[in-house]
Amino acid sequence: MPFAEEAATVGAIDRPFGLRLPWSVWRFLLARAQEESPFFNMRVLAMLPLGFASGLPLALSGGTLQAWLTVAGVDIRAIGAFSLVGLPYSTKFLWAPLLDRFSPPILGRRRGWILLFQLGLCGVIVWFSSADPVRQLPLFGAAALVLAFLSASQDVVADAYRTDLLRDRERGMGVGAFVTSYRLAMLVSGALALVLADRLGWRPTYLLMACALAAAASYTPLAPEPARAAPPPTLAAAVAGPVRDLMERPGVASMLALIVLYKLGDAFAGTLTTAFLIRGAGFTPTDVGVINKGLGLVSTIAGAVGGGALMARLGLFRSLMGFGMLQAVSNLSFALLALVGKSYPLMVAAVGFENLSGGMGTAAFVAFLMALCSRRHSATQYALLSALASVGRVVIGPPAGLLAASASWPVFFLITFLAALPGLILLHLLRHRLEGMEVPCH
Repeated sequence: MPFAEEAATVGAIDRPFGLRLPWSVWRFLLARAQEESPFFNMRVLAMLPLGFASGLPLALSGGTLQAWLTVAGVDIRAIGAFSLVGLPYSTKFLWAPLLDRFSPPILGRRRGWILLFQLGLCGVIVWFSSADPVRQLPLFGAAALVLAFLSASQDVVADAYRTDLLRDRERGMGVGAFVTSYRLAMLVSGALALVLADRLGWRPTYLLMACALAAAASYTPLAPEPARAAPPPTLAAAVAGPVRDLMERPGVASMLALIVLYKLGDAFAGTLTTAFLIRGAGFTPTDVGVINKGLGLVSTIAGAVGGGALMARLGLFRSLMGFGMLQAVSNLSFALLALVGKSYPLMVAAVGFENLSGGMGTAAFVAFLMALCSRRHSATQYALLSALASVGRVVIGPPAGLLAASASWPVFFLITFLAALPGLILLHLLRHRLEGMEVPCH
């Protein structure tokens, strides 16, 4: 064998499919596969620890903390006041421009902030593991507010990082991975934390939650940096630039209207689904907890992952339209349940269908918001657009209650189906613009 040929095969071993190639060739092929595939690359995989770190703190300053205060015997009025610690999640767009403008001295403008917020979150959660809610209630409230602020700030930068990092064909799968990990983290800091607290106590439980968050944060320094990171804007541009950039785009009013309307029918039905299942259909709270919450969570995760995978083939417009139609039709499954009455098979089908289609719609909708963001202002713009998307969920609650009180449940869910149609009609009218957005974010 000639020396050159022999050297080329030294160290080569049997590879998959019976091929014998040098390691350098296999490394090149793997790198090329990762580059071309929207499913298997480091940019998409980075969404898993990032989603987990974003979802974990939410319940620790909300439902799980409320359970701790209740068990500890804190006055119910004080517990009610603790709901105010969630305000940073609604107002995070106010300081998002600062996160767009300034860069930490390590890891760049996105990963640097994410790591700093994650370290701060770990420190606050560790403080909870050594505190007494009865004797230190004011400090408890202040720490919960700091925890929510750090968590909301991490969300701002995580959304911007996801927008900057993922390419257009990767957005669906990347969002699916992020949502899946986010939901699992909420399950860990919610249901699992309550179980652990019942057996180990609250302080060890919070310490374990800090360890789980630290494990997710350990990947942040290793996560990939966006390939085409835009330079940070000036402070004046960071405050006014994101809004000006959005307002100067053609057809912006229609796009903003679509953000409000797309999930409106889904939100309309979701406000009273639990009340319907208990009061209207006659199911027990246990039935609702196991099926609506348990099966609902699994279905939402499956929808987010499946929807993300389908987006790589369907594209943005067809995904929004197809998944939006499924969301609308899923409301009719509850209308059918209301007509038939208490039926466990039909309840399982309705809950599974509604959450599956909702997860798919969420994957496409988040990808749509990401496509609207400029890389230069992605933190502020995503915070603003996501806040706008929440408007429908907030304002639809009172009308939903009035409608349910004055109409039958079948009529209520029929109207929620009709409420989804304006968004789908507007989506169809914007088809050409949305198809033109299926390019990397500028």
